[in-house]
Amino acid sequence: MATTLAPVDSREVVRCDRCQLVQFRTHSNLCRRCKTALDQEEPEPILAPPEPQPQPPAMHRRGIQVAFAIRSLRQRTGLSQRQLALRMSVPRTYVSKIENEKATPTLSSLERLARALNVTVPDLIMGGGHEDEVKELIQDGFIAELVPFLSKLNGMQWQSVLTQMRDMATHPRRSA
Repeated sequence: MATTLAPVDSREVVRCDRCQLVQFRTHSNLCRRCKTALDQEEPEPILAPPEPQPQPPAMHRRGIQVAFAIRSLRQRTGLSQRQLALRMSVPRTYVSKIENEKATPTLSSLERLARALNVTVPDLIMGGGHEDEVKELIQDGFIAELVPFLSKLNGMQWQSVLTQMRDMATHPRRSA
């Protein structure tokens, strides 16, 4: 009788640059075949001359295009997805999923992305070409009062505030 083991989805699959062996990332971060490091030290980015930036894809939903902003800022700084992932201490595939809108970055991921790209979170968001919308939002008195507190909240607190605001907007209480 065969024993079925649960699949291990949390391990990252990598290819050795030297011997081309495709393998799960080892704890020692060394190739199983040639024993070289799977990730080299992060090389200094080579800055390319600025190219004209493509326009964000037309989407049916409104909102800030974080994926486009991340990709354009990463390319402007001359970083590969692997280099950005190393700076963030996440798998390269996570950066790819964010840029291709297959994953939504968490607030902590946005903070790490901003640090890795040497920008602030608002700069990261405004990199998507929505500067006017963001400036208009920040000029709102209520939003302006919230901004100083946002950096002090953790992800769970952000979610709680958003849930309460959605609840108040969808189910307004009658005033006496």
